[in-house]
Amino acid sequence: MLHCNMSNVSLTLQLSLEDLLGELQHARRQDDMSRLALLAYCEVRRWARQAGETELADQSTALVTRTPQATREQFVADVDALIARLEQTHQRLFGHTRLDIA
Repeated sequence: MLHCNMSNVSLTLQLSLEDLLGELQHARRQDDMSRLALLAYCEVRRWARQAGETELADQSTALVTRTPQATREQFVADVDALIARLEQTHQRLFGHTRLDIA
């Protein structure tokens, strides 16, 4: 039973990360800065804490709460770095790359 519950938790984390990555990539393609900020601060941080990925949670928090972004381009570059780190985390935790449906 414990093994089954652990598998369910892992699957839930995997699926929620895949959904989150899809939402981030969609907002990025749409150039929706407010949605990116919301996802980066609230959803990435929540997922990272649930998964025990404290450094990722800290990166997400810093993206939005540190001193104001110098430029829009810098914010987008920071979001791109966060998305790349989430993709690396997905590969590390779940052992394969995520299928990206464009």
